[in-house]
Amino acid sequence: MNARLSGTIESVRNAVVTPAWLEEHLDEAESESHELCLVEVDLNTAFYEQGHIPGAVCIDWQQQLQHATRRDIPSETALANLLGARGITEDSTLVLYGDNSNWFAAHLYWMLSYYGHEEMYLLDGGREHWLESGRPTTTAVPSYPTQSYRTRGPFEHVRAYRSAVKRALSKPTKLVDVRLPEEYDGTILAPPGMTESARRGGHIPGAKNIVWSENLQSNGRFKSPETLAELYRNRGIDRDSDVIVYCRIGERSSLTWFVLSELLDYPSVRNYDGAWTEWGNLIGVPIATGSD
Repeated sequence: MNARLSGTIESVRNAVVTPAWLEEHLDEAESESHELCLVEVDLNTAFYEQGHIPGAVCIDWQQQLQHATRRDIPSETALANLLGARGITEDSTLVLYGDNSNWFAAHLYWMLSYYGHEEMYLLDGGREHWLESGRPTTTAVPSYPTQSYRTRGPFEHVRAYRSAVKRALSKPTKLVDVRLPEEYDGTILAPPGMTESARRGGHIPGAKNIVWSENLQSNGRFKSPETLAELYRNRGIDRDSDVIVYCRIGERSSLTWFVLSELLDYPSVRNYDGAWTEWGNLIGVPIATGSD
């Protein structure tokens, strides 16, 4: 639980803040002190430009949260510059939200965990639920003084590399593939409309297919901790398991990482952000096809 806000936010469940609470505290998000920082993370800036939560700054996932040539997360320096330019410091309390049921906001949350940011939440339901529930929006773009952001990481315990995945094939590590069943069984290489993918379809042998959307209610908000715990327990992903989650490029699996690590408090969960785009292009690694 966030140390600064745990005593004042009754409607927070672990690392999630409710839309109702945020609406009541928008004045803090818009204040010059900028201690409560709202960050909208979208696939591109078009959504933000159409209307966003008052006081929120924008991060373009496609252009700003991927390395242009290495297909990797931003370096410490790049991420520090990105956040500092938006008035954010390592001590800021962040509320992250975005499109696609918080895919990209969860990806930034995971990156910030990797780099050691301590005080942050996801907005339950993300951008879509906020709009559908008729809460305030604006097209005004806020401006905050540039700050110096210092990373505390990296903390490798939240990140898996292909070497760890290869070791997991012969160890009791649980692999969770959060992609669509058609991606998992090899019928398709990527979700409809998506282009970046691997040469081969299928999944990592032994991985359980638990689609990212199973974490959410129909309105885009998270299911209860009890329901989520039962979901993973019934699929053999117990709390004491060593878990690696993956998708196609790392963003959908960040949402599942968030559920397991932050909502269910699993002690050992890593996101394989190289994901299927890397594994499906490797030479000599095993690939399985068909259903779970």
